[in-house]
Amino acid sequence: MDPRLIQGAVLVLAGYLSGSLPMGVLVARLTGGRDPRSVGSGRTGGTNALRAMGKARGLLVGLLDIAKGAVPVLAADLAGADDLVGALVGVATVLGAARSLFLRFHGGRGVATGIGAMLVIQPIVVLLSAPIFFGVIWLSRYVSLGSLVGSAAAAVLLALMVVLGANPPVAMVYGVGAAILIWVAHADNIDRLIHGRERRFDSFDRDPA
Repeated sequence: MDPRLIQGAVLVLAGYLSGSLPMGVLVARLTGGRDPRSVGSGRTGGTNALRAMGKARGLLVGLLDIAKGAVPVLAADLAGADDLVGALVGVATVLGAARSLFLRFHGGRGVATGIGAMLVIQPIVVLLSAPIFFGVIWLSRYVSLGSLVGSAAAAVLLALMVVLGANPPVAMVYGVGAAILIWVAHADNIDRLIHGRERRFDSFDRDPA
């Protein structure tokens, strides 16, 4: 078998396993915080960690989620993998974040992990899409809406970078794949947004710890 094919498969699997690491649950257990699965949406990402454990640990979970997306894609790049493999590794990290092997295929929404992967693939996209993400949250008070619009905007911006020649066309495997996974992970949020039942950012349960 082609060694490059084996290397690619190993890197994609490593990306999925990295994405699968449930940082919200691990931080809760290591610091004595409240398990994020016990509140709100029951997800394990930074937003629910903020609800469960407060700002400091919520921020830590968010940063760790970003790292688990960035590190595998960077490792693929350093290993000399081709651009398609790098894109597939990025998609695998988002899949792992949303469907964790360690949580019976439950997890977070994949947003922070997707940001981490994008930071390696094309950091300018993160820079340009961040104001859109935060702007939508500020205007609507819905984190989920900011995530949905921000992920779609990131895919469009990455396509623009491809057109401008800053990234190869296969980078869109990541742009489109990650956006689809993030939207699928937000299916329940989309339903609540449509029916006016989504929870606003300023109505989160606050834990003073």
